[in-house]
Amino acid sequence: MLPFTSFDWIVIAIYVFLLFLVAWLCSPKKTESARDYFLAGGTIPAWLAAISVLSTTQSAATFLGGPDYGYKGDLTYLSTIIGAFLGYAFVAHVLIPRFYAMRATTVYELLGQRFDARAMKWAGGMFLTGRLLASGARVYLAAIAIAMVMTGTVTFASVIFAAAVLLIASFAFTFFGGLKSVIWNDFLQFNVYVVAALAILVYLRLSIPATNAEILEALSTAPGGVDKLRLFDLSLDLSHPFSMLAVLTGVALLYVANAGLDQDTTQRLLACKDAKAGARGLYISAVATLPVVAIFVFIGSLLHIFYGRPDLMQGVGGQAADLVAGEKVNVFMYYILTEVPSGLRGLATIGIVAAAVGTTTSALNAMSSVMIQDFYRPWRERHGQVAEYHFVVAGRAGMALIGLGMFVLSALSYYWQRNSQMGLLEFALQVMVFAYAGLLGVYFTAVFTRRGNTSSVVAALFGGFIAVFLLQPAIAQALHFPEFLAGLSFPFQLCAGTLVAAAICAAPAGRPAQLKLTKS
Repeated sequence: MLPFTSFDWIVIAIYVFLLFLVAWLCSPKKTESARDYFLAGGTIPAWLAAISVLSTTQSAATFLGGPDYGYKGDLTYLSTIIGAFLGYAFVAHVLIPRFYAMRATTVYELLGQRFDARAMKWAGGMFLTGRLLASGARVYLAAIAIAMVMTGTVTFASVIFAAAVLLIASFAFTFFGGLKSVIWNDFLQFNVYVVAALAILVYLRLSIPATNAEILEALSTAPGGVDKLRLFDLSLDLSHPFSMLAVLTGVALLYVANAGLDQDTTQRLLACKDAKAGARGLYISAVATLPVVAIFVFIGSLLHIFYGRPDLMQGVGGQAADLVAGEKVNVFMYYILTEVPSGLRGLATIGIVAAAVGTTTSALNAMSSVMIQDFYRPWRERHGQVAEYHFVVAGRAGMALIGLGMFVLSALSYYWQRNSQMGLLEFALQVMVFAYAGLLGVYFTAVFTRRGNTSSVVAALFGGFIAVFLLQPAIAQALHFPEFLAGLSFPFQLCAGTLVAAAICAAPAGRPAQLKLTKS
């Protein structure tokens, strides 16, 4: 592996300085209410909300997983943008107007008015459970990558130290200013990891002594007759996660859940001045997603040429390894460790850090908002009125507790990965499907029907979770499910879990409470 040089450390130091500068300049001078702290007082413009959504949804999993998918597969992942537009259209025109009409701080308040406070709390609890698992896994993924790049070792101590640094930095950046400082830091993080990815893409392309025509020809006729330039998978195979059938169904549902039912993302859209601005920010983020993800997937395509086509490399490339310092790594991580020169190596490192910090700060603030607004505030107000600033302080304490939980889960992931057949990257990308299935079924019932009650909401949340769990390949095979069910990819697992949850939630008749709409 190439050594980490002083030039790399200088690049990292500049990045850290910019982070603290942005946090100081963009934090509000005075935060008096929970709405100011968790929704930035509704002052975020649509374009900034869009970038923050992008920074929130992109993570170290994207930074490392996109190239890995392009290296091993084709371009079909890019077709998921169709599902994104379908899902975002539903959120923009159905859910966001309802949230704004309620002046909601969290998306789960809708269930509080449609059913009661218990339904709201159970939905918020499902979000907290799923998001804590996913965030802990992503922190670990980023920590293991940073430990490899900076120390060349992957010991428990080095990985956990890196995870602690990430969480402490993320907590510091959002502590005082709340969502406003998070969103402006998201803006910086987004630019950093995109610049880092573009720089590596350009360097990698310049390292390949072949013409563009030769590269395209090689990608279209990869070994085994594989077309790595294929953009649309028109097969009806339910095991294919990015077929058009999956994109138009499960992937679209995934984007509905992520943008409309996941407080981590929806919080940005609720921080705009009105519903139209929030919807506009959502569409802008969808348009910007395609080129950003394409950068990472194309890096993987070029890595296929660099490592897999020696006839085009003229002896310049080499053979990619699966293990570094005894730790399994994907091909992009290996390339950074062995081929990227000083300076650019530091930029690649802060690209990983930027993706991780952007996701972590968002998760801390979002989970704290649900914990305080949906759980702590109702309890505290039943025991007497307190000043509004009390909930700002409580929000900061909530972030500390959540950060501790994320740290514990990232530490446990170090041992979990070594005893699991599923890779951590796959877990980080798919784990929220478990929580999303129940939430989707409940919200579809709440918005489109007059059926259901609090008990059926709770049962549906668990039913969706259990359905997705039972459809995991190892579980389904052990239970002797039919072959087509045992091999379902995660978009179709989400479809099945959503149908189960909706059926459970809508089973009893109910008389919904009237939503209390407040004009802003």
